Amino acid sequence: MPKYADVILPLPLQESFTYALPLQSDVLPQVGCRVIVPFGSRKTYTAIVVRLHSETPPYPTKTVSEVLDAAPVVLPEQLSLWQWIADYYLCSMGEVFKAALPAALKASPTPSKGGRKGKSVGVFPTPIENGAGEAAPLSDVQQQAMDSIIDKWRTHSICLLHGVTSSGKTEIYIHLMQRAIKEGKQVLFMLPEIVLTTQLTERLRRVFGSRLGVYHSRNSDRERMELYRKMLSDEPYDIVVGVRSSIFLPFQRLGLLIIDEEHETSFKQQDPAPRYHARNVALVLAARAGAKALLGSATPSLESYHNALIGKYGLVMLKTRYAGLSLPTIEVVDVQEMQRKKMMTGIFSPQLLAHIRKALDERKQVILFQNRRGYAPVMECRVCGWTPRCQSCDVSLTVHRGFRQMVCHYCGKSYSIPSVCPNCEERELSSRGYGTERIEEQLQRILPEARIARMDLDTTRSRQNYEQILHDFEQGNTDILIGTQMVTKGLDFDRVSLVGILSADSMLSQPDFRSYERAFQLMEQVAGRAGRKGAVGHVVLQTRDAGNDIVRQVVAHNYEGMYAQQSQERELFRYPPFCRVVFLYLKHRNEQVVESLATDFASLLRQVFGERVLGPDTPPVSRVQLMHIRKLILKVEPAVPMSAVRQRLVALQSQILAMPQYRSAQIYYDVD
Repeated sequence: MPKYADVILPLPLQESFTYALPLQSDVLPQVGCRVIVPFGSRKTYTAIVVRLHSETPPYPTKTVSEVLDAAPVVLPEQLSLWQWIADYYLCSMGEVFKAALPAALKASPTPSKGGRKGKSVGVFPTPIENGAGEAAPLSDVQQQAMDSIIDKWRTHSICLLHGVTSSGKTEIYIHLMQRAIKEGKQVLFMLPEIVLTTQLTERLRRVFGSRLGVYHSRNSDRERMELYRKMLSDEPYDIVVGVRSSIFLPFQRLGLLIIDEEHETSFKQQDPAPRYHARNVALVLAARAGAKALLGSATPSLESYHNALIGKYGLVMLKTRYAGLSLPTIEVVDVQEMQRKKMMTGIFSPQLLAHIRKALDERKQVILFQNRRGYAPVMECRVCGWTPRCQSCDVSLTVHRGFRQMVCHYCGKSYSIPSVCPNCEERELSSRGYGTERIEEQLQRILPEARIARMDLDTTRSRQNYEQILHDFEQGNTDILIGTQMVTKGLDFDRVSLVGILSADSMLSQPDFRSYERAFQLMEQVAGRAGRKGAVGHVVLQTRDAGNDIVRQVVAHNYEGMYAQQSQERELFRYPPFCRVVFLYLKHRNEQVVESLATDFASLLRQVFGERVLGPDTPPVSRVQLMHIRKLILKVEPAVPMSAVRQRLVALQSQILAMPQYRSAQIYYDVD
């Protein structure tokens, strides 16, 4: 009988910790069970058992305080995936554990009853039981695409479906899900955005009924825990629709994994660690489960399209819209020329306003896209040029008139809007630039008869908020929807005849090697919201750089041209998909210390990795929450295993942070 348990804690610690098992206990834990353990002088944590053994450690051990589970809540396959995530994304198992389990399973000291044998209440009650609905007659083109996917799966476990916007990809997904369920398999259907789950879920429920579960961060803690426990039970959901966190659910017979809008940056976790890419982790999950995977997008990521072209993935194309509808026409407006002629009304060109009025006269709907929330990104004194900046971060404050505050979009700190300039006491403070809030205000003045709604992070802070916005637009109660990236991602509305891209330049000018790829994807995706039913849709694209290659490629819906141009540059300068890129971030409260640390760490790294190391560099935002930041870049050949890179980096990190002057510094990594 084992005497000790090695456990992981939900903390950024690399190692596991050994505890003695209680000598007298009704229940001994299994690997994957939760236990309560003391840690440090006063704290206790919910931990996960990763190993049971009788090897006495060479140091005194504390004893497990309580065993919470009679059966594992984390399956062996999940623990194995957690370890892969920790190795590949250069973080600790504790950080993965913290991200993977619902909050209620990490905090509750109440023992569970029944473990995997228990049954759980369905998270979303539905009048349709056991999937009594029917999917819609696929068209000939859709049927051919589905047959091709199944054929590709005979030789490839992963297939990329490259289908233009409104080509009917979702209906193909539904038929493939039905096929998997008939074979007794489970399906994970991943979406990049919570908003998309709202619109899609009702469509899926009509077909699959109570066999469907939905999992995302806007669910309550109780709802997430109930769904998690149901997935451990003898009657788990056959289909789970979820965002990136759904990869951590305990699937027992996963057979099909579908990732819609696979190119979306929302699949990438930024902060805190683990900074994983859910698409890539999901493909590892599918491979380990022996499941088939389907990636779908009208604008695939360069990495996925590259993998398809070299034969690593199967490739299926859907080049036409459903029912023979045409792709929208795109009209480019040179904003610089319009401003020179003094024809602009704020951010609106005369061409865009004319098309908006025409759409409203015809009782059609309009979507306006601006990739910046708030009222204005900058406030400025007209006399001395003073602009308010965050006290904790090296960024200007965004004005939010609705909140009557200025907000830092990096640390979240808010400030009162000043009535006079603190520098020269001038009362004329002006707002520069346009956020969605200011656009809404300006458009309401121009078109007072229009019913206008706004969809951004400020207006969708609860599930009820964004569901109501979508419902009103879908029912025709809203004429114009103004939004950020949320409105670009796969939303399907019948009456939208016009899409306005208000400022393409803000996307094209980002200091990022992916900026042109992402600009093309955003513009092509939001353009695809127009003309999905009936007449040809129209897009007005406002820009100061009408001759830009990306603008021309969007106008021509020329994904292949964008891919060819961008991949040529990526290969020349050794960026993904031709090389792995690891960003190394160094932080310290003292700028001189972090500058010195960056120089010394770069020197150590070059002794091991040579010319693969670039930097150090000062990032565009060089101070966040009082921490000064420096950045290094490590380029790694695809054939080099990340486990070997991790070993070298961890050793070098330990070496540099052991120096007295750097002990309070932070170093973390962002892979791919």
